[in-house]
Amino acid sequence: MSESGNLFAQQEANRRRSRRLVIGFILFFAWLGFGGDFIFYEYTKGAAPGAYHHVFPVFGIILSIIAASMAWWAWTTGPKRVIWSTGARELTDPETPQEKQLDNVVEEMAVASGLPKPKIWIIPDADPNALATGHDQNTSSIAVTQGLLDLCSRDELQAVVAHEMGHIKNLDVRLMTQLAALVGAVTLIGDGVGRMMFYGGNPLGGGRRSSSDRDSRGGGNGILLVILLVFWIISWILAPIIMRLMALGVSRDREYLADAMSAQFTRNPLSLATALGKIEDADAPTKSIKGGAAQMCIADPTGRHLNSKEGKLAELFGTHPPMALRISRLKAMGYQTEPGAIAGSR
Repeated sequence: MSESGNLFAQQEANRRRSRRLVIGFILFFAWLGFGGDFIFYEYTKGAAPGAYHHVFPVFGIILSIIAASMAWWAWTTGPKRVIWSTGARELTDPETPQEKQLDNVVEEMAVASGLPKPKIWIIPDADPNALATGHDQNTSSIAVTQGLLDLCSRDELQAVVAHEMGHIKNLDVRLMTQLAALVGAVTLIGDGVGRMMFYGGNPLGGGRRSSSDRDSRGGGNGILLVILLVFWIISWILAPIIMRLMALGVSRDREYLADAMSAQFTRNPLSLATALGKIEDADAPTKSIKGGAAQMCIADPTGRHLNSKEGKLAELFGTHPPMALRISRLKAMGYQTEPGAIAGSR
């Protein structure tokens, strides 16, 4: 049985990926720190006796501590930060018919999925969308936009909620929430470093060396130092892009499975197909869901121009599979489309 076809294997795979994500994140920042220490050491070791000589690896230690702290922060506060970033309000005492219907639908899908009822949040945004976040099945939350409540029928809303319950059951929320928090942290640091590099003058600083000091160093060693410096700077510049691509790949691989689990919980794949079609056709611009939270949604509100297409570019940069392909697969589950006619199916 494939990993994606076995729930427990999928859950364990998400736990492994979460651990690897944290380890890789810390190691990457350790390279940035200790690599900078080495470059600074090489740059200053030929300085005059009274000038600064960089010996102690302060950058490596500081950045490693910062990375570990950010990973811990992402784990402890990630779900709250995701919800906070959308401006959502918690639904604790449903009052309107829409709110009561949403509360009832979430309770039904919790029973159907065998999960505890998650917290419910409403995002004040006209763009129809939904997302799930949390550490695990016992600390999860589902957030839907006001636009989704206004647009979808009860069956369609139920299907969307079931999709998010699928993410919770697979422990996708743990991995995606942590990844979203780390993406935001890396982007913030990358912006700061970029400003320092482009507007802060000499990024290395250090003591001024005479021409004789520079000439005393071997030409090959100087070239190696330049190459290492260029690679180090490129690493800083590419860090937000690399994290973003990691988020894209992780998100895309899980949408098909969550769609299938929605069909399993509701026994009605066509309702999710019609809901996705309505979400795709909506033209209200998103105001509340941006940045790292975007790839956690059932449809990326910031990248519809890519997620609506197929091809290599969409596969590389789209956060979700093409919407037309997702809808076709759901229709095939409802016997409205021949499975062999689905574009891109394997």
